[in-house]
Amino acid sequence: MHRFLSLLLCSALCLAAPQIFPDGNALAESGTLDGVPLRQIPAKPAVAEVVAAAIAPDGWTVTCDSSQAGNDCSNAIDGSTDTFWLTDSTASLPQSIVIDMQTSRTVGRITIEPRQDGTPNGNIGQHQVFLSQDGTNWGNPVAVGTYLDDNRLKTTIFTPGNARYVRITSLSEAGNRAAAMSISEVNVYDATDLPPPPATAGAWLLTVDMPLVPVSAAIEWASGRLLVWSSFAWNAFGGNGQGLQTVTAIYDPITQSVSQRTITNTNHDMFCEGLSMDADGRIVAAGGNSDRGTSIYDSTSDSWSDGGDLKKPRGYQSQATLSDGRIFTIGASWSGGSSTDNPKDGEVYDTATNEWTALPGCPVDPMLTSDPEDVSLGHIYRGDNHGWLFGWKNGSVFQAGPAVAMNWYGTSGMGSQSAAGNRAADPDSMCGNAVMYDAVAGKILTLGGSPNYVNSYSTANAHIITISDPDTVPEVTAINPMGFPRAFHNSLVLPDGKVFITGGQYYAVGFTDQTPQLIPEMWDPATQAFTQMAPISIPRNYHSTGLLMPDATVYNGGGGLCGDGCDTNHPDAQIYSPPYLFNGDGSLADRPAIDSVSAGEVAVGGRLSITTSGPAVTSFSLIRLGSTTHTVNTDQRRIALTPESGGDGSFTVTVPADPGVALVGYWYLFALTDGGVPSVAKYVKVVA
Repeated sequence: MHRFLSLLLCSALCLAAPQIFPDGNALAESGTLDGVPLRQIPAKPAVAEVVAAAIAPDGWTVTCDSSQAGNDCSNAIDGSTDTFWLTDSTASLPQSIVIDMQTSRTVGRITIEPRQDGTPNGNIGQHQVFLSQDGTNWGNPVAVGTYLDDNRLKTTIFTPGNARYVRITSLSEAGNRAAAMSISEVNVYDATDLPPPPATAGAWLLTVDMPLVPVSAAIEWASGRLLVWSSFAWNAFGGNGQGLQTVTAIYDPITQSVSQRTITNTNHDMFCEGLSMDADGRIVAAGGNSDRGTSIYDSTSDSWSDGGDLKKPRGYQSQATLSDGRIFTIGASWSGGSSTDNPKDGEVYDTATNEWTALPGCPVDPMLTSDPEDVSLGHIYRGDNHGWLFGWKNGSVFQAGPAVAMNWYGTSGMGSQSAAGNRAADPDSMCGNAVMYDAVAGKILTLGGSPNYVNSYSTANAHIITISDPDTVPEVTAINPMGFPRAFHNSLVLPDGKVFITGGQYYAVGFTDQTPQLIPEMWDPATQAFTQMAPISIPRNYHSTGLLMPDATVYNGGGGLCGDGCDTNHPDAQIYSPPYLFNGDGSLADRPAIDSVSAGEVAVGGRLSITTSGPAVTSFSLIRLGSTTHTVNTDQRRIALTPESGGDGSFTVTVPADPGVALVGYWYLFALTDGGVPSVAKYVKVVA
């Protein structure tokens, strides 16, 4: 709770200070990056400045698995970058180094400076970081992942913990040159307070270091792995068409490993793309920096392919899978010209033929926000970005935001549009969230956002929108607001129907860690109340991402992508375990298991037979696998399933009959106890 109070105080101080960017902490005095003045973007501090904030290693000792003569492991804490530790040439990986701080401390970060002699041999790739009080019992790692193969300072931030010993293990050499591990300097940093009890607040148990800033993310149904990407470079997007490639990585939650790959065969820089998952579980990324391209990832073959060109060039659009399996997109003047000159009206993608078709009857104008940046530029740039789109019945699409005005779009023939009223008294809410938490009832929760894309104070507003038949005006109800105003945050519906809201920023502006909202919230649809959860250790603002994982944990990563010189690139993620995974004493809860499902594929209206074991199961839920970029996740939605019990842990459930409710594609199937403890998911493909 002390940690909660300190973060609350920080947030309150930030709210009181309208001028949040000191001029002395700037990259340049003129120019912009994605509409943000460069003078507002904090510059990366010098390595010496970072290291100066570390704990002084007075009296510390260090041990290692092996070392070469003259390159002892004590070099890793001698304060000199002219020396380094290097493992013995006959040793094999993994290799570890252990630091004994001689006394227990609360720590939350380490930095590693690779060898600086111009030779990369031994650069750490795959790695693990452990904490221990006694040097014997290490428990689970607090951080895993992969570092980039270069000599830059590596930073790993994790949830604060008490430790006397820190162990760093290298599982692979970053360049696959040799079975070696080397470090010039290791530093450890104090943290303030320990996290609150996990039984009530959940816990951020693992940091995942990545070789890129994860601006886009999607779940691979065939493996349960997390696919992420940035742009043509790991830490920069640099404007339209800078490089016809995309830097990607894959995190495997089973092995806790991160692999990396640069995609060149589709000639597509997928940064700021429209993103969704099609009826066959393929990940479809359209437009972006390469504003006409479409790239498709197939989880079964772990491969990318060219999916054809958009009819209109786009970047920063949203797209949504329809009830018939096609994909709809609209808007996006960030790249490919402005809607002012060439309206970015809707179009639809046939995944069977890989062809886009224009829908001139789906105009973009009704869904525009009123952004002053567009006024100053004299053309639309922000106003048609990041639509809150939901595929619905009979091939329709409901647009819930971010503009005040809501709309229905039809996708048959040449397309159609009808007004759906305003979102109550909510202003334009750019970079807010909208989550279909109850698809059967047509209920959508909207959360936060800011009136303008940048240089705008966000709101804490929350609404429930209830949609029914297409082309009808939905019911909109304003509910009690979130505890914290947010923009650029991520919100995920969980197996038990609650919605987890994480990250975001009070004053919306790209590429800064200023005014972060570090305290997540949990929304309960039964009480419509927001409850504060365990704080995150890393700001997750502009270009952050979040997804529900198959084990019912939550991934939250990224932020930044502003090049070499800025201080807000976050090439990492943290994994959150919600309170439902813990007992009252903080120990891990016993979880039910789904032992079998009668079929991996089920038609809408069809039935599934399920066998379970472990704690008694009382309910099931389906959650469509997610994909996300720039706060938009049009894929996720939840369906509560009422089971018919056959005794001895066997059940039968029925999938809703309307493919606009149970969208075709891949879904998580969770079993839950009466207390809401979920199983690990099984994958089910819903077909029309």
